[in-house]
Amino acid sequence: MTVTEENIIRFGTQFDPQPFHLDPEAAKSTFFCGLVASGWHTAALTMQLLVRGEMTPANGIVGAGFESLQWPRPVRPGDTIHVVSEILEVRPSRSRPTQGMIKVRSTTLNQNDEPVQKSVGNLVVITRPKANPQRTE
Repeated sequence: MTVTEENIIRFGTQFDPQPFHLDPEAAKSTFFCGLVASGWHTAALTMQLLVRGEMTPANGIVGAGFESLQWPRPVRPGDTIHVVSEILEVRPSRSRPTQGMIKVRSTTLNQNDEPVQKSVGNLVVITRPKANPQRTE
């Protein structure tokens, strides 16, 4: 997914109205020395990429919270991002036999394979039905 200046400004205007998300000229004199996407914009784009992907552990992606969320470098206009996810842990629910949890590390990378977001989160999963053992007599 390629992030445009227009996308950055639109998101920033609505959700994170700081100069480095709103005005390319004003952004030059900020910490980032240019226009950058909000970290929350990067998180929303990451979610969009995940939803479009193949991992749908609960017939969709149902989050139960993050253990960590980091933005090691900003997303800039023209950056093309993608996400790589790794399942770190699978555990059954103690109270809901039809559900479980997975711990997932997701890294959002730019076109140079530099991380722009790193997270470790917990997702709800639907468990497979237990197989009925065959009776033999």
